[in-house]
Amino acid sequence: MGLFPAFDILKEASVNWPEKPAVYDDYGRLSFGQLYAEAEELRLKLKGLGIKQGMAVGLKACNGRNFITGLFAVVGCGATVMPVYHQLKKPEIDTILQETRLHALLDDKSGPAYFDRSDAVIPMKAGQFHFHLIEANQGLVFAPHVKMPAFMRFTSGTTGKSKGVVISHQSAIERIAAANKGLALGSGDIVIWVLPMAYHFLVSIVLYIKYGVAIAIAKDFLAKNIIQLTNQYSGTLLYASPLQIRLLANDAGTAEMPSLKRIISTSAGVSADVCLAFKKRFNKDVSQAYGIIEIGLPMINTIQSADHPDAVGYALPDFDIAILDDHNNPLPPGTIGHLGIKGPGMFDAYLLPAQVRDEVLINGYFLTADYASKAADGLVKIEGRAKSVINLSGIKIFPEEIESVLETIPEIRLARVSSKPHNLLGQIIEAEVVLEEGATIDIATVLTFCRQRLSNLKAPRRVTIVSTLPITNTGKLRRD
Repeated sequence: MGLFPAFDILKEASVNWPEKPAVYDDYGRLSFGQLYAEAEELRLKLKGLGIKQGMAVGLKACNGRNFITGLFAVVGCGATVMPVYHQLKKPEIDTILQETRLHALLDDKSGPAYFDRSDAVIPMKAGQFHFHLIEANQGLVFAPHVKMPAFMRFTSGTTGKSKGVVISHQSAIERIAAANKGLALGSGDIVIWVLPMAYHFLVSIVLYIKYGVAIAIAKDFLAKNIIQLTNQYSGTLLYASPLQIRLLANDAGTAEMPSLKRIISTSAGVSADVCLAFKKRFNKDVSQAYGIIEIGLPMINTIQSADHPDAVGYALPDFDIAILDDHNNPLPPGTIGHLGIKGPGMFDAYLLPAQVRDEVLINGYFLTADYASKAADGLVKIEGRAKSVINLSGIKIFPEEIESVLETIPEIRLARVSSKPHNLLGQIIEAEVVLEEGATIDIATVLTFCRQRLSNLKAPRRVTIVSTLPITNTGKLRRD
């Protein structure tokens, strides 16, 4: 490896597979050799514009070859790259720039414009980048508490304020190697890409480049288009969110996806009913994976996906998974507790307030803010988020469990469960539901349906129909 190992991943891929397809997108086919040539050309232009080690650059680009090119070009300059979702509005970007003190923004202008003018326009083989230097931050060093930072991303922020997670070149290399022990991807694989690249890029995009995997990028989330793309390029892996898995499971067509070897659901929990519906439609099992920006991909359910589709699987070889009590002591198998993970490739630090990894870990474990249980054979199931857990009369209730029951009703597209104060009972469970287009439901029937499947404490006392529920850009339900 050279001075900047994350950039060398692409360079080595161009040597190993110069003519092999790396990307299929709206512009056609791009080989590994061509991808590296474009990234190197952009890297030199960025260096000419002053980008260097100690700086951080925001990458605001839609899914496609230019996102990948920009990602590698920035780290090839020795700077840290922070992908920015291209559909963010100006106030959201204002907050990012204020907190991160980025030195520059690289924007493909595929979303709402942020700057009125560009300091430079960089033509690409397809499309162009607009380069903006942020003068106020030029004298600052980005993340001085991290040795050779390469990537940064904010946590999801489903409950409370999100944090800036900084990952060094070394940690990125370790993380990718550890993740592929579970994914087992190689140069014969083709990934069908449907997720936002701004939120999924390290143990996905960068990993795929490392191992010579081609990436076929879907233009939208429509089930028929994902099926068509998969069959056009003989995709072997579909890496998707629960929303996309559900849309595919509900597809009314007859076309199958025979080339797929594995379907992985990530970013949030997917219910067993959705997995079973997908299996019925395509005769293929869905494997849940547990991914987290601070850790990477420590667990995947490839062994028990048929019998336990609601589990996130077993720890990958390099990881240690623990279920801990409130005092961080290990709990016996089958007990619900705090999920702790230790292993290679952990994040190096939080940006603000500046905290290095060792200040965050507890006995070497990163505490994930999830409640989980682990069976005697090591199979892990996520029970709910620590910050969303509802405490009724000393009993912990996980809204995710109730939501999954509500979402088995065909007319309900999405549900969000919370607790509300009650004069007599103290707290009661309430649910908000979004219906499928054109659907209607009888609230009394829904309440009865829940009472037949849930204990009295868990069954909602009220159900309200709403037009929408807030979703984070990573596809997770936002809880106020």
